[in-house]
Amino acid sequence: MVINFAAGPAKLPEEVLKEVQQELTNYNNTGMSIMEMSHRGSVYLKINDDAMKSCRELLKVPDNYKILFMQGGGTGQFAAVCMNLMGKTGNADYAVTGSWSLKAYKEAQKYGTPNLVFPKPEKFTTIPPQSEWKLNPNASYLYYCDNETVDGVEFNFVPETNGIPLVCDMSSNFMSRSVDVSKFGLIFAGAQKNVGPAGVTIIIVREDLIGNAMKITPSVFDYMDVAKNNSVSNTPPTFIIYIMNRVFEWLKRNDGVEGMSKLAQKKSQLIYDTINKSNGFYTCPVDEQYRSRMNLPFRICGGDEALEKEFLQKAEKIGMVQLKGHRSVGGIRASLYNAISIDNTETLNKFMNEFYESKKL
Repeated sequence: MVINFAAGPAKLPEEVLKEVQQELTNYNNTGMSIMEMSHRGSVYLKINDDAMKSCRELLKVPDNYKILFMQGGGTGQFAAVCMNLMGKTGNADYAVTGSWSLKAYKEAQKYGTPNLVFPKPEKFTTIPPQSEWKLNPNASYLYYCDNETVDGVEFNFVPETNGIPLVCDMSSNFMSRSVDVSKFGLIFAGAQKNVGPAGVTIIIVREDLIGNAMKITPSVFDYMDVAKNNSVSNTPPTFIIYIMNRVFEWLKRNDGVEGMSKLAQKKSQLIYDTINKSNGFYTCPVDEQYRSRMNLPFRICGGDEALEKEFLQKAEKIGMVQLKGHRSVGGIRASLYNAISIDNTETLNKFMNEFYESKKL
């Protein structure tokens, strides 16, 4: 058995994959695959609507928010957010706590004047207390990334904005814990970490923030245009949305977002406890209160590359793959998304302990 600890595209629930396999060539006795159907036909439109309803149900999304399915990934939303929201004042606040929020901040410079609410650190290992943030009262929104996939930094609080719309990239911890959607102006997330394959991005946006797009905004990135057309103004990634809807149904059968939150805490704590008890053999550079439950980066003996290479090779030989850290930070990274089970995590934990004990001798 192979256990895939990839940061994304990531492991999908085996139950869902089997359902998809069974329906691949003949969906619901239509004689066709979902991949062959018109995106404007009644069969696909029901899948599209069901996915939106399930997303609303799982996250308890209020009625005054639109749910959109768009393409272009999180990187596309770095630009789309600016083009749809920044035109109000030409300014926006950005909290840069890792590699992805830094990319979003750099993208924003093309469309207006983004303000760093605290200086960019040399290394991304913590989140400054909000008492140190310097917010611009003229900002169109405050942007942050809830969980930094590369660096393993996750927020344990929702920033206070004093009434300015809050925009959040939740790509790598989407549906892994409950959120009060009403505190946000906009949430976006690529599906490929926790809720589906790569190819669709979910946007949850408050209705009063729609309709003010810059003139340069392409129609496929204009939230008003996408909302008016129920996310089928052009051909959507139909097969991906179908699988995502299957994952939503799987989530409902497994105690929903609340169930995933309990599992995420249990899984991540198991690995962090092993790191903390290893007498410095394993180390995680992230401030303990902001350590991610989803993406757990660690080094061996302070970054001994030979030992880390050996660790990765031995892990792969027994079926644990894609544990290598992001190229920009090195080391090892275990991504414990929703589809990673407790058993999967215990297998990794057992190997980590055995590898540590073998090097003590």
